[in-house]
Amino acid sequence: MPAEAPQRLQGRGLSWQLAPLAGLALLFALWFGAGLLLARNPAYAAFTGFAPESALFAFTELVRSGEAWRAAAPSLSRIGQGLLYAFLTGAPLGLLVGSLPWIERALQPPFQLLRMISPLAWMPVAVLSFPSWDGAIVFLIAAAAVWPILFSTAAGVKRIDPVWLTLARNLGGGPLGTLQFVVIPAVLQDILTGLRLALGVAWIVLVPAEYLGVTSGLGYAINDARDTLSYDRLTALVLLIGLIGYALDAALGRLAARARWIPAT
Repeated sequence: MPAEAPQRLQGRGLSWQLAPLAGLALLFALWFGAGLLLARNPAYAAFTGFAPESALFAFTELVRSGEAWRAAAPSLSRIGQGLLYAFLTGAPLGLLVGSLPWIERALQPPFQLLRMISPLAWMPVAVLSFPSWDGAIVFLIAAAAVWPILFSTAAGVKRIDPVWLTLARNLGGGPLGTLQFVVIPAVLQDILTGLRLALGVAWIVLVPAEYLGVTSGLGYAINDARDTLSYDRLTALVLLIGLIGYALDAALGRLAARARWIPAT
């Protein structure tokens, strides 16, 4: 191998590692440019709080004062509950739909119909059906998150090699044993991938859902900042939402990447 080859490979590896930083730098540059445009136009002088300098200072204050945690904690609790209910509903249904073609054929039309309805369209129903605002928000989050989990799980079940199932039956494995030792390990990565997609959908639904009658959470804090014209604080909260969502998505992505199942031979 030529002497220059390791250097080229090392250079490519370094470029690959720096690519995310370059993307973030581009995003910050666009944000900074938008802030300059706002500052130069007197008609938009009231919106200069959206600029990076003001927003980053407000973000520092949010973290230092503990307001960031006080706003995020109720939202994380609602997201956790909604994802839990979505998982407990979507994963078993996905296993069932993926295992039995006739059930998939029967349930595919109603599931697709319900999936295409915006979760926020259920807001009046949720408000009437649940005794608390928190319950209504958790329902909306679960209604948004259940479909990625269900369909991803079903797709994973359908991709299982039939040889594995035949081998499990030949070795005396019953339905529960096959489910426990073959099906679930084989589709665990698909379930976690569906959960990751569900998190993204739920995180988007969270903020408008918290515009309901609650007095806590990130959505409420954004609404309050808008009403008080605190645009620097509003932008800081948007940044906080993005950072928390990115961290949660990265954690689930790592779990999904490590859940790949290779059956023992």
